[in-house]
This record gives sequence, structure tokens and C-alpha cells, in this order.
Amino acid sequence: MLMETTDETLALAARSGDRAAFGVSLARHYDRVFRLAWRLSGSRADAEDLAQEVCAVLPVKLASWRGEVRFSTWLYRVVMNAAHDQRRRASVRAKASDGWGDWEIARQDEISAEAERLDWLTAAMTQLSPELCDTVVLILAEEMTQAEAAR
Repeated sequence: MLMETTDETLALAARSGDRAAFGVSLARHYDRVFRLAWRLSGSRADAEDLAQEVCAVLPVKLASWRGEVRFSTWLYRVVMNAAHDQRRRASVRAKASDGWGDWEIARQDEISAEAERLDWLTAAMTQLSPELCDTVVLILAEEMTQAEAAR
């Protein structure tokens, strides 16, 4: 009986909490949602994620459907908006990962510079007498303790 019901009637019933109507509507439109998601994303994996995302938010999104357009038209718009959101999130992640790469390069440069300073200090300390070397170590240890306490 529900299979013969119009999309709009199913959507209204689903919006009111009718789970059976929601299930029928989802079964009726899932393949189209997935195909559109695939066309918009160009990737099967992204299309699967997108279709699942749309299905998960559809009960909440139904509250915004006013019945002024066909349900299928409205649903396609929901998928398109979700695809745009997915692309924006991917862009933000890509920019963040680019920034992470810059940060990591700077961190590696800092580590290299610190290693060079330590190599120089170690080489210089080998030229000192044992007593002077002990004095330098004590002074450096004190400075390191003060620097850690300041953090």
C-alpha cells in the first residue's frame, strides 16, 4: 500500500514521524541519491559517504521541506548541498594539511639547527680542560632548569 503512495505523501508522513513511510521513501530514492552523489563527487567511496550522510540527516532535513516543489527535486537539492559541503570540508582539510606540512618543515628545520648547535657545543667542550668542562655543564644545567621553570 505504501509503495503506491506518492513521494510527497510519503515525505509528509515521514516528516510527522512515520518510520515506515520514511523507509519506503528512502528505498525508493536511494539509488538516485547515490547516482547523483557519484556524479557530483566522481568517486564511489565519496558517493557512498555522501549518500549515507544524506540518509542520516534526511529526517531532520524533512522539516524544511514545505511541499512547494516535488519531493524528488527537493531531495536532489539536499544531495547537491551536501556535495558542496563535502567539497568545502575537503578543501579546508587540504589547506589544513598544507599548513601542517609547513609547520612540520619548520619544526624539522628547528630540530636540525638545534642539533648543529649541540654538535658545535660538544666539539667545543672537548677542547676544554675537565674542570672547565664541568663548570660549563653546571652552568648549562642551571640555565636549562630556569628555562623550564619559566614555561
